[in-house]
This record gives sequence, structure tokens and C-alpha cells, in this order.
Amino acid sequence: MTQCPPNILLFISDQQRTDTMSCYGNDWIRSPHLDSLAAGSYVFDNTYCTQAVCTPSRGSLMTGLYPHSHGCIVNNIGLRPNARSIAEMLPDSYRKAHFGKWHLGDDVFSQHGFDEWISVEDNRRARYTRPDAPFSDLWHWLVEQGHSPTTTIAATGETHFGDRQRSTLPGEHQMATFLATHADRFIREHTDDPWLLVFSTFEPHPPYSGPYNGMYDPQALPVGPAFLRYPEGHSQFSRSRADFYPTDTVDGLDLSEELGWRTLRAQYFANVRIIDDAVGRVLHALDESGQAGNTVFAFTSDHGEMAGDHLMLEKRLFYEESARVPFLLRVPWLGEQQQRVRGVCSHVDMVPTLLDLAGHQIPDELPGRSLAGALTGALDLRQHDAFIEWNGISDTPDGVVHDRELGSPQINAANARLWRGVVTGDRWKLNLCTQDDCELFDLANDPHELTNLFGDVGHARRARDLAARIRQWQADSGDSAPLPEF
Repeated sequence: MTQCPPNILLFISDQQRTDTMSCYGNDWIRSPHLDSLAAGSYVFDNTYCTQAVCTPSRGSLMTGLYPHSHGCIVNNIGLRPNARSIAEMLPDSYRKAHFGKWHLGDDVFSQHGFDEWISVEDNRRARYTRPDAPFSDLWHWLVEQGHSPTTTIAATGETHFGDRQRSTLPGEHQMATFLATHADRFIREHTDDPWLLVFSTFEPHPPYSGPYNGMYDPQALPVGPAFLRYPEGHSQFSRSRADFYPTDTVDGLDLSEELGWRTLRAQYFANVRIIDDAVGRVLHALDESGQAGNTVFAFTSDHGEMAGDHLMLEKRLFYEESARVPFLLRVPWLGEQQQRVRGVCSHVDMVPTLLDLAGHQIPDELPGRSLAGALTGALDLRQHDAFIEWNGISDTPDGVVHDRELGSPQINAANARLWRGVVTGDRWKLNLCTQDDCELFDLANDPHELTNLFGDVGHARRARDLAARIRQWQADSGDSAPLPEF
């Protein structure tokens, strides 16, 4: 531990899967700054989001609670007022800043203990609780740069910078670049008192396009065995999505042809370079301000992206591409060389870990555990389980469908079903749903999840054991979602 209270920097990318980084085995991606961060970090092998969609996952990252506890059980709803963020758990001696994508209600207003706020979202304005909401800081900055918003908000008639418009802007006008400028300023301004900075950006989230589109050759892009492979024998939800996407055109790319999928995938991976540039800017500011040695730097993403694997796009599912995320943790006083952390952990472990490493008390109500012991060998995450939930699209008091149209009535109906899953430290995954076909995967021998073993009599005992773990987790965490009996 350092002599002074350490700073905490939590960097959250959006929809970034693990194999977008060289430290997770990608030997062709060009991301020098992420490589540099990983070289001096603990690299957690298997980290899972609590729910593979933006709002519930970000709620967990901010509070250390599961979605069914913090209240953001589906996309596009606000965090409960009594759900405390990490900023509210830290002492007042900390300067607390949230820069970027909030996605947890009234995005343009500072809240939940943060005293410095840089906003970037305007597309959710129809759901804001305050009629006086201004446009975001990013909106004003882009206008200052000479850009004009072109996307109309139907409920208000206002115009904002939609995702597709922003994807056409040059690299220096991307969201992560804008936020990196403010992060650079914040770090250099606050050298005397400890601080918390949450840097939360949109990239490499779709659109599957951006300023680095030509970085990778689609035809030469390496792909794995799950790429464009139909999920035969998997859930109805998976199969309905795999039936739909090859009939669609996404961001101008024809997905009835393999080249369309390959181009989409190449451009998605290229958007990681926007993240890399921002990480480089932050690392430089820490070094130049003399704070690198006293800053805990955590890097993760809210969830992953299918990018053509299992013949699907986006997230929501429990597949590794969707639910498993990168997690780098740099703790300078514990070492400056890359170290691997085996086993399994969850986003609910993030808040307790950061509080613990900074020397602060972990609230009793948090269900996760500090991972600090895993950095020293005192905690073996191979004995740990990670739990994932899916809460449908409209299970909210107002009865409104908060997610969006996914392409067909069949997909939307399947998307509304509740799921609960567990991933074990010895690399098994069980996904349960009362209204769909359950799934069991042997990740050690089938890392691409090609073969569903649920219903195989040879694995019936294991399925029952894992289901019992889910039920115990439900009892411990207060979750009441129904589970199938078998």
C-alpha cells in the first residue's frame, strides 16, 4: 500500500469482447496502449458481466450489486435512488468524477455521489425526469467543432448526434477522444487529493463502422470455429436470432454473404483502436503528473459482442463472446509485470476490490468479494463461481418495453424470457430458462460452445449440481426468477 490514499481509475469500454486484446490471445490486433497497460497489470482470465446489456451491467459496475438488487433489470431505466454507487461509498476526501456514458437515468446530471460530471448521451432524453435537461457536454463540443446534429428525438422533436452520425466523424471527434481530453485535464488538476475517475465511453459499440475502417483486411481476418456456425441444439432465442441475421443488412453490409460478416467484424475490431488511443492518453497523463505509482487502474467492458459468432450480432446472450469481458487491474505497489489470474470472477467483485485496494471498508450489503487476495495468491478464483442473469425486456412496474425491436416477433418473444446462469472456476456453464431450451457447456473442452450437453444423461448429475448452485445464489442474493425443475 502507498503512503497516501490511492487514486482509483475505472475505465469502462462498451461492448468489447475479450479477444479484442493481445493479452487474451489476439496476435494480430494493433493496440499498443492496451498492450502497455496489460504489460503492467493483473490480467483476469475469465470475468463475466452480471447481465449482457448496457444498463444492468453498468448498474452492477457502479454499485457492486446484481441487476435484480440495484433495480436496473432491463435497458433504459434509472438506478434506484437508494442504490449506492462507489462514489457514495468513498470518503468525502476523494474528488469523484464520472466522465461519459452513464445510462442509468438522467444522464446529463451529476448524481449518486459524483461531484464532477461530463455527459455524452442525448438519445435517452424522452426518459429524463427533469424537463430542464440540457443537451450533453459532448453535443455542445461537437457543435463547437462545426458539426450539426441530424437525428431527431421523436418524443421531443429535438435533434442530437446519433450513433451512426458519430461513427462518421474523424478520430479526433470521437466520444472516447473527447472524454480523454477531459480525463487528461482532471488527472493533471488533482495531484494533491485522492480521486475517483470513472471513464465510461461508447466504443467499440456498434455501429460497425468508424474512423479506422480500413485497418484490417476482412478476407484475411482470423476467425474461430463458431464464426457463422448455426447454434444447432442451443436455445430457441439463439436459433431465432441466427435465423434472422443472414436475411438482414446492417450498416450497409449484406449479411447474406460471408464478406458482409467479415467486413462488419473487421470494422468492429478496428473500433477498438479508438479505445486504445484514449487509454494511451490517460496513461500519459498519469505518468506526466507523477500519479501512475499511486493509482489503481481497472479496465473492463460492460459486455461483449457476438460479431458473427454463432451467426449472431450484439449481446444479451450468455455465450462467451457476449458475457465474458476483459479485466485488467494495475496496482503499481504490488508489481509492474503482467501476471495472470486464473479462475472466474464477476463485475459484482469490482466495487469491493477497488474499495479494498484503496484501503476503504467494503459495505456489508455487497454480494461480491474483494479480489485483492487473488493478486497475492491468498484467494483461488478457480474455486469461485460467476452468476449471470437476463431479465427480459419489459418486466418493470410501468409495463413499458424498454429494450428495442430486435428484428422479428419471434426474437422479441424469446428476448422477454428470464434466464439465470452460472460459470464455474473449473469451466462449466449452465444456462437455465423455464420457457426455452436450457444449455450446458464444457468450456474447458469446448471453449467456443459448439455442443450443448444439457439433456445428455452422462452430464445430468453435473447439471443438477450447477442448478443447485444457482438456487443457492438466488437465496443468498434475494433473486426470485423461476427456474426449471429437472
